[in-house]
Amino acid sequence: MKRWLAAVALGLTLTGVAHAAIDTYEFANEAERERFRDLTKELRCPKCQNQDIADSNAPIAADLRREIFRMLGEGKDNQQIIDFMVDRYGDFVRYKPALTGKTALLWFGPAGLLLGGLVVIAVIVRRRRAQRSETPDALSAEERERLDHLLDKNRE
Repeated sequence: MKRWLAAVALGLTLTGVAHAAIDTYEFANEAERERFRDLTKELRCPKCQNQDIADSNAPIAADLRREIFRMLGEGKDNQQIIDFMVDRYGDFVRYKPALTGKTALLWFGPAGLLLGGLVVIAVIVRRRRAQRSETPDALSAEERERLDHLLDKNRE
C-alpha cells in the first residue's frame, strides 16, 4: 500500500513539473509567433543567467514570456520590447549587448589583446634575428690558433 501511495505521489509531482514548463499562447498570425520566438531566444533569463527565457523553467522567465506576449498584443515593435527589458533588468538581459561606451571593451577587448600579443611576438622575433646576425658563427684567426693548440695538447 505504501508503494502504491508513493508511486501516485511521484506521478502527480512529475505531471505538475511537466505541465509548468509548457506555455500556450494564441497568436494572430505566424509572423507574430516568429517574433515571439526570436525575442524569447534573444533575451537572457535573469535568474538562470546562461539560458534564454524561451528555454528557462524559472518563474521569472515565465513572467517575462507573458510580458512579451502582452506587449506583442499591444502592437509594440521588437526594439520597444527589448528597451523595456533592458530598462528593467539592465544590459545583462541581452545575449548580444548593444555597442555603447560601456560595452566597447566587451566587443573590442579580445581583438585588442590578440593584436597586442601578435605585436609582442613580432618584436621578440625581430630582436632575436638581429642578435643572431650580429654574432658571427666563424672563429677569428687568434681563436682558431688557440683552439688548435688546446686540441693538440689533448692528443698528447
